[in-house]
Amino acid sequence: MSPSGERPQGTGPDGRITPEDIRRKAEELAGGVQDQVRAARPALNYAAIAAGAVVVLAAFWLGRRSGRRRSTVVEIRRG
Repeated sequence: MSPSGERPQGTGPDGRITPEDIRRKAEELAGGVQDQVRAARPALNYAAIAAGAVVVLAAFWLGRRSGRRRSTVVEIRRG
């Protein structure tokens, strides 16, 4: 039963749902999702680029910081 309480009607004999009805509905739903993905793709690309830049900058900053902590000071004395 559907949420409205009515029995779904198909195109088969006695209103039965056929495999073709199911395929048609699945293609209809998939088409709607594909349109939404196509519309959101540019924003997702920008978000991915920004996230990549943040990761690169964080790795650079953490690398510099650990390099400063571990750097050795060599003192040369002439005697």
